[in-house]
Amino acid sequence: MQGKVTTDAKPAVYVGIDVCKARLDVYLHPLGERFSVANDAGGWRSLLRRLERHEIERVVMEPTSKYHRATHRHLAAVGIAVALINPYRARLFAQACGQLAKTDQIDARILALIGERLQPAGVLPPTADEEALEELAGARSAALAERTAIDNRLRTTGLAFLRRELAARRRGIEGHLKRLEARIKAMIVADPVMARQAVIIRSIPGMGPINVLAILTRLREIGRLNGKEAAALAGLAPFADDSGPRQGRRKTQAGRVNLRKALYMAAVAASRCNPELKTFYQRLRANGKPAKLALIAVARKLIVLANTLVTQNRSWTPARP
Repeated sequence: MQGKVTTDAKPAVYVGIDVCKARLDVYLHPLGERFSVANDAGGWRSLLRRLERHEIERVVMEPTSKYHRATHRHLAAVGIAVALINPYRARLFAQACGQLAKTDQIDARILALIGERLQPAGVLPPTADEEALEELAGARSAALAERTAIDNRLRTTGLAFLRRELAARRRGIEGHLKRLEARIKAMIVADPVMARQAVIIRSIPGMGPINVLAILTRLREIGRLNGKEAAALAGLAPFADDSGPRQGRRKTQAGRVNLRKALYMAAVAASRCNPELKTFYQRLRANGKPAKLALIAVARKLIVLANTLVTQNRSWTPARP
């Protein structure tokens, strides 16, 4: 008599987690199971207990300031792959699926569907040092913006009292910036991997310490990407815009804004002091390329070059004639 075939295989489960400061809304696809836990130590333990009952293929979350990071670390610590999806991309996916309403529970389900249908790659959470360095870099950017605002006020005010107050605040910010930059430099030097990457990137003519910091904090994947991926993450990859017989102008879009700004400023310097990129820039200009577009092309070459050198673990050397 033919026996009954049974199987204990569990279906692959894709998990969407919508993150807010106080709560995690969770959806398990294709099980249709949903639940919420607190975004704290007790909630993370409860989440792991619920997930360990299933064969988790991938967890998908949106990066939400710092509120997703502890959850990310706890999941990665037990070997669960976590993908981070840009919120704008998730919203476009929801609209493409005909889902116009938006709630935390709906968002969690959409993220789980993205995990199944788009198979986004998992990413590791930043180390404690990487997270600290990123926070210091953010504090430095905020201090620079505050200094600029004070300088603008100083140029427009005629009140002697207000000028003294603003000048005192500016001196305080200058001291704050010096301490931040010293701490940032010490953290980079103390980490062998980041220290080596900094030396390699800094060896490229046109790359200054601020550009190095932007790459180390905004492109932690450097050295693990190909050139096209590095350019795309920096928002420097040109994308086609064609339809039928029309061939639109290629344009860059998306990417990491602060990284792109830093690379653009590096391109301005490189177009003057880097022999190879100076020649490249001048050739583009001679062929009728607008200055801004030529600089974007230089910036793209810079990040591709930096990624290649870090991958090969070698410093920049001038091309042989």
